[in-house]
Amino acid sequence: MSPYFKWPLRSLLLIAFLLLGPGLMVACSSLGSSVHWSEADRSSSGMAPTPEEAPEARVQVYAARAFGWRGYFAVHTWIATKEKQADSWQVHEVMGWYDTLVQSGPNLPDRYWYGAQPRLLADLKGAEAEAAIPAILEAVANYPYPNTYRAWPGPNSNTFIAWLIRETPQLSLVLPNIAIGKDYPVPSLVDATPSDTGYQASLAGVLGLGVSLKEGLEMNLLGLNLGIDPWHLGFKLPGIGQLSLRDPWPPQPPAD
Repeated sequence: MSPYFKWPLRSLLLIAFLLLGPGLMVACSSLGSSVHWSEADRSSSGMAPTPEEAPEARVQVYAARAFGWRGYFAVHTWIATKEKQADSWQVHEVMGWYDTLVQSGPNLPDRYWYGAQPRLLADLKGAEAEAAIPAILEAVANYPYPNTYRAWPGPNSNTFIAWLIRETPQLSLVLPNIAIGKDYPVPSLVDATPSDTGYQASLAGVLGLGVSLKEGLEMNLLGLNLGIDPWHLGFKLPGIGQLSLRDPWPPQPPAD
């Protein structure tokens, strides 16, 4: 090999190792062991307060690596709500292996997703949460794809959560770029981004482009999302997620 190419090649390999190595290790470690799904951890992670600890209204949005091989590429997302003085949390999500895809009812808000540690993406409290809950419940009831599920490219669990966020003015957050299905068009080809700070266009969830203040620039190619995030000084890679100097999501509460 010519000496003129050795240094650039080594530099590219080093950069790829530094950028991809940590992300791949995180992705692999998040998959957990090869246990059967029925034996995987579904206990509380200790990230959400109990109704007794927090009597005020509360809304939380979570993401965790998908179970099994899908965890190499994607996360599953869900929303948990608790009305003021309520004695339990309600969890809203889409689960593709149930006859009733949209699951909305009492549940643990911060469960491990079949062994994967959840990540808190948003946390509304008090009056802000009180205003958001009716909009969330209405959006759950009006989800355009209650009887359709496709893990790729959508509509799926992340399509559902992106829909709820868009329909809830109090929720303005960035979904992880590895939430495959979040870009699936619901219902039009052009829509606001979940953060409501820009717009995205998507062709059947396999080809698309989004530009917004909070999400930055995102390109969807065959369902895989990559881009740059100037707001948080970072960039987004398929399967790895976002690598940035500023955290796009709130500080994580301690888990048990």
